[in-house]
Amino acid sequence: MQGTAGSLIATVAIFLPSFLLVGAALPLWGELRAFAPMRGAMAGINAAVVGILLAALYDPVWTSAVHTGRDFALVVAALVLLGWWRVPSWAVVLITAALAWWVV
Repeated sequence: MQGTAGSLIATVAIFLPSFLLVGAALPLWGELRAFAPMRGAMAGINAAVVGILLAALYDPVWTSAVHTGRDFALVVAALVLLGWWRVPSWAVVLITAALAWWVV
């Protein structure tokens, strides 16, 4: 399949399983959250997801985008805006794009 039909089928194939799992687990979620082994499993899954996201950030993004001290300063500025000042992500994108255009 190609074109629009292929892209729609691929999108459904990617997202449908997770939607079905969430839909199946949602009625039981209150009971599952109270179950101590499930809380431990969720904490472990959470840590694994954070690790996978950091690995995905490092390899394609960091290694191809951060080459100079200016690039690194821009990344640090974005993290400070997001983490400490709690600036909305859409605003951080606009601010860092403007800074990148001006500085780099």
